[in-house]
Amino acid sequence: MSKERLYLFDTTLRDGQQTQGVQFSLEDKYQIAEALDDLGIDYIEGGWPGANPTDSEFFEAAPQMENATFLAFGMTKRAGRSAANDEVLAGVVNANTPAVCLVGKSHDFHVTTALGVTLEENIANIADSLSHLVGLGREAMYDAEHFFDGYKANPDYALACLHAALEAGARWVVLCDTNGGTLPAEIHDITRAVIESGIPGDRLGIHTHNDTGNAVAGTLAAIDAGARQVQGTLNGLGERCGNANLITLIPTLLLKEPYASRYVTGVAKERLASLTRVSRMMDDILNRVPFRGAPYVGASAFAHKAGLHASAMLKDPSTYEHIDPGLVGNARIIPMSNQAGQSNLRKRLTDAGLPVEKDDPALGRILDLVKAREAKGYSYDTAQASFELLARRELGVLPSFFAIDRYRVIVERRKNRLGETISLSEAVVVLYIDGEKRLSVSESLDPAGSDRGPVNALSRALAKDLGPLQPYIADMKLVDFKVRITNGGTEAVTRVIIDSEDNAGRRWSTVGVSANIVDASFEALLEAIQWKLLRDGAPAA
Repeated sequence: MSKERLYLFDTTLRDGQQTQGVQFSLEDKYQIAEALDDLGIDYIEGGWPGANPTDSEFFEAAPQMENATFLAFGMTKRAGRSAANDEVLAGVVNANTPAVCLVGKSHDFHVTTALGVTLEENIANIADSLSHLVGLGREAMYDAEHFFDGYKANPDYALACLHAALEAGARWVVLCDTNGGTLPAEIHDITRAVIESGIPGDRLGIHTHNDTGNAVAGTLAAIDAGARQVQGTLNGLGERCGNANLITLIPTLLLKEPYASRYVTGVAKERLASLTRVSRMMDDILNRVPFRGAPYVGASAFAHKAGLHASAMLKDPSTYEHIDPGLVGNARIIPMSNQAGQSNLRKRLTDAGLPVEKDDPALGRILDLVKAREAKGYSYDTAQASFELLARRELGVLPSFFAIDRYRVIVERRKNRLGETISLSEAVVVLYIDGEKRLSVSESLDPAGSDRGPVNALSRALAKDLGPLQPYIADMKLVDFKVRITNGGTEAVTRVIIDSEDNAGRRWSTVGVSANIVDASFEALLEAIQWKLLRDGAPAA
C-alpha cells in the first residue's frame, strides 16, 4: 500500500516571534530558515512583509530554498476596495514569494465585531483575495482564523468561508485553533465534518495552539480525521502557551504507528538524526536553556535513574525506551547518584568507554566515593561529565592535561566618570602545561561594556591560553550556570552545576562544591574543560 503525503509547514519565523521575549535578528532568520530547509520542511513562512524592518529586509533578500517553498504571510483585503488596490495586500504580494498565506475571519462574531463588516462582505473579501493571488501565479493558502470556535458557533458560516477560498483557487485551507482551547476529540470531529462538506483532505491543513497542552495531540487528531498539511513551530514557540511543536510531531509521524506506515513527509528518516541539534540551535539563538524533559530531544528524554531500570537496560534498551535515542540525534544517559546500584554504574561506565567486569572491586570503590561525595553536597545525577572524570580517576585512566598552580579573582565596585556605580571583575589563573608556566588574565566586560561577573571572568581566564590545547576548546561555550545552597547557617555549602556545549552539538554538565561560590564555580569550569579535552583526544601532559 502506497503511503499518503503529509506536508509540513513551519511558522517559527512569524508565530515563533510572537513568543513573549523573542525577537529574531536578520541573521537569526537566515539561520533558522536554512536549518528548516535542510531538515526537509515543505513550507517555510518567512513572516509578514512590512510588519517590521527586519521582516521587510528579510524578504528583500529572501533565502534560497533547496527543498522548501518559501512564503509570505498577510491578511485578506479590506472591505470597500479591490484586491488589486489594497495596499496591505499589495505589500505581501510584492514580496514576490512563490506562495502566500492569507489570514481571514471564519467566526461570525469576529466578522461583525472585530472587522465591523457583514458576513457576506467577509466572504467576498476572502474569495477576491485568494482569486487575486492565483491570478498572479502564486500558490495561495487561506488561514481560517478562529475556525473551531467559529464552527461551534455557526458551522454553516465557518464552512462557507472555507469553500469560498477553495473555489477561488486556494491550494490549501487551514483550520486554526487560534485560542488554543479546542480539545483533540473536537478537532477530530470538526475536521471530519469539514471533509464531509466537500473539502478534500489533501487540500486541508491544521494549525493548533497549546493553551491546554494539547497542540500536538490536536494536530494528530486532525491528521487522523484526514487533514494533510501540518503546521507548527520549532520547540513549540508561539504566542501565549505556544504552537504545535514540530520537534515532537516529526519523529512521531516518522517513527510511531499508525503514522509511520501510512504517511510520508519531506523529512527523510536519516535527517531525523539532526533533530536534537536543530532544537538546541533554536534554544541557543534565543539564549535559553533547553528543556531537559522535552520529548525525543531533551537531555533527560532517555535518562534512566532507577537501578531496576538500568539493570533491564543492560539486557535490552527497549525495556524502558520507546525508540532508539540515536534516531533523533539524542543519547541515552544512566545518571549516577547515591541511589545508584551496580547496574547503573556498569552501564554508565560502558557508555563512557570504560567496561568493567561485574566482580571488579573498583565498582564498589566508585559507588562508595559517589555516595560519600554526594553527602558533602555533590550531585552526579545530572553532572554526568564530572562522574566520568571521577570514575576514570578511580580506575587510574584519567590523563593529566595541565596542572593548576593558583587563581585569583578580584571584584571592584566603583563610580565611573559619569558618576554611575559600576562593578568590574578580573581573574588571574596560573597553570603549568608540559612544565611550562602560563599566566592568563581576563576581565568580565562584555562587548557592550557591562560586567558579566566574577565567574565569567574566571571562565574566560581559564580558557584563554592553554597553549597547544587551545584548539581543542576553541568551540566550547558555557550555556547554563546553576547555583544551589545545600546547607544553611554557618555550615552552608554551595553547589554549582555548569552546562557546556560545543559545535558538534555535544552538551555536558559538571559540578563543583565549596563554601565559596567562586571556588565551586572554578571546580566545575575546570572539569568542563578536562572532559572536553578528554573527549576530543587532546594530548596528555
